[in-house]
Amino acid sequence: MHDLCAHPDGIYAVDSGYGRPLLAAIHIIVHRGRAAVVDTGCNASVPRVLAALAGLGVAPDAVEWVMLTHVHLDHAGGAGSLMCALPGARLLVHPRGIPHMVDPTRLWQGTAAVYGAERAFSLYGRLVPVEEERVVAAVEGQTLELAGRVFEVLETPGHAKHHVALWDTQAQSFFAGDTFGLSYRELDVDGRAFIFPSTTPTQFDPNALHASVNRMLSRSPRAMFLTHYSRVTDIPRLADDLHRLIDTQVAVAKAARGDGVARHVEILAGLEQIVREESERQGWLLAEDAVLELLRDDLELNAQGLGVWLDSQKARLPAAEIV
Repeated sequence: MHDLCAHPDGIYAVDSGYGRPLLAAIHIIVHRGRAAVVDTGCNASVPRVLAALAGLGVAPDAVEWVMLTHVHLDHAGGAGSLMCALPGARLLVHPRGIPHMVDPTRLWQGTAAVYGAERAFSLYGRLVPVEEERVVAAVEGQTLELAGRVFEVLETPGHAKHHVALWDTQAQSFFAGDTFGLSYRELDVDGRAFIFPSTTPTQFDPNALHASVNRMLSRSPRAMFLTHYSRVTDIPRLADDLHRLIDTQVAVAKAARGDGVARHVEILAGLEQIVREESERQGWLLAEDAVLELLRDDLELNAQGLGVWLDSQKARLPAAEIV
């Protein structure tokens, strides 16, 4: 099995193989011989999921749900291919994401605009559409069952408008996608995790993200299962850090001058300084250069997302108010 990690309550994390080890997790929930998969990674992740299911003694036709937190391709790029291999599964996805699963053309175009077409294809391969009749809309307050185990859908925008979190009533935990940030295991200190917000393009909204974090926090979850990377506890401390770092990144963006490449470079430099300060605050054991390299792609995407957000704020102002 590919880097399968067992957690309480029949939850397993599979390394998706995306980018590098311990970058992106796919979660499998096994309950009374039935299973669900939360997020899918990319096309190359599908054999890893099938191998993990086989290792757990779960046949493909025993998988009832593939549940997507959102349709960014490191979370959903393999959904079409995986659904082909799981004949009894239904795909749960936010209504805004359904058209992109049924016809992934625009999703691919948006991803290629961020990464460049060549790199996007090397990362994700060809996107496979999902039959519309197998797709279920994930709407606020909706519940679904896995052999009697109940999950509830919460809309959690801020990272993306089409983002949901899934509340597992048995585990008393959320499958949080990217709304509760990123936490890489390489930076754990004596089992103490860290958290860092994801402000990637193109739908970052700091006010919505703060509100979504607080909604999840109000359930007093035992744990959060993050795509980047898997299970974290000590949720109130991490939430405080997340709120603080959302505001700090927004302040860096607002302070940046100019526009275009010059502004992007200035935002990126500010984010790198945040990481240096956070390294000291958290007592990370990796050297500064190693930490910056570990977070390099995320910082680049965060800088892009903050730039898009700045432009969206300017667009909402009357022309006379834009300085």
